[in-house]
Amino acid sequence: QVQLVESGGGLVQAGDSLRLSCVASGPSFSHYGMGWFRQTPGMEREFVISISWDGGATYEADSVKGRFTISRDNAKNTVHLQMNSLKPEDTAVYYCAADRYGLGPRSSSGYDYWGQGTQVTVSS
Repeated sequence: QVQLVESGGGLVQAGDSLRLSCVASGPSFSHYGMGWFRQTPGMEREFVISISWDGGATYEADSVKGRFTISRDNAKNTVHLQMNSLKPEDTAVYYCAADRYGLGPRSSSGYDYWGQGTQVTVSS
């Protein structure tokens, strides 16, 4: 069983940067693919970015390409989401997720564990 806790959300202005962190507790974090998703009220949970178990592969949504990056520190059981040039449309609750197969897929159905989410609000 893996427990995920996100942090780093907040209220920022358009153009600002924000760094989210997700700390995992439980065994074998280094085996898991990790992803970030986001959700706004009334909408489906949306894929943002992901990373494979060894950091060798990353995937990102077109909407965040060139602005968001993902990294992981397996020694600290942590994955980070660096968000630059934030836009009001990036406003959402951001969720961290873990994939036990290590791939970090784009589909939310490919993830086994989820955090509780952290709110990111970008004002114009």
